[in-house]
Amino acid sequence: MKLSTSYSFLIADDHSVVRQGVALLIKELFLNAKISQSGSLEDIFKVLKEIKIDLLVLDVSFPEGNSLNVISEIKACQPDIKILMLSAYDEDIYAMRYLNAGASGYLNKVSSEEEMKQALTSMILSGKYMTQNIKDRILDSYISKTPINPLEQLSNREIEVARLLIQGYGNSEIAELLKIRKTTVSTFKNRVFEKLEINNLSALIEMFRLYFENSK
Repeated sequence: MKLSTSYSFLIADDHSVVRQGVALLIKELFLNAKISQSGSLEDIFKVLKEIKIDLLVLDVSFPEGNSLNVISEIKACQPDIKILMLSAYDEDIYAMRYLNAGASGYLNKVSSEEEMKQALTSMILSGKYMTQNIKDRILDSYISKTPINPLEQLSNREIEVARLLIQGYGNSEIAELLKIRKTTVSTFKNRVFEKLEINNLSALIEMFRLYFENSK
């Protein structure tokens, strides 16, 4: 059954096929939906300055950078906007970072069509959406008063550097991708190793592998 109230949506993703797919789901769920699309971080703010948006479906990564740092700007522009992160990145590492930054929901792009519909509906009706996995993690973290996994000790920039390292990028390539100095990359790399109490890339890769396996 479609909801007949008129809601305004903004789908922000640098891949057109993702935007079109989400738009189709929204049209199935909401009878009078008004849908805008943005392919870049810059375009998001162009839309927000012109249209009041009820729900922003936002990707994590854009060619010009990570969307984490712009969430506060988005909320400053439209304080009542609801933000659902739709990402290919594993929620075990990224969900809490985005929820803490001001998003109200996090969903992986490999989720089923029914789960995506549930997330979209929940965001509109209740203003939030979390998978059972994230709910359990929040409860466990609250009870234990400790990070659920050592990777959660890392800052957002440290996570970015660590992710690029395990993907095989060298310090110079990471510096160019993140637009920072090579020496800064080395500093972040050292911090990652110190916080995780490891001393080589193989150990970092293994920690990510174990983390994913243990979180399933």
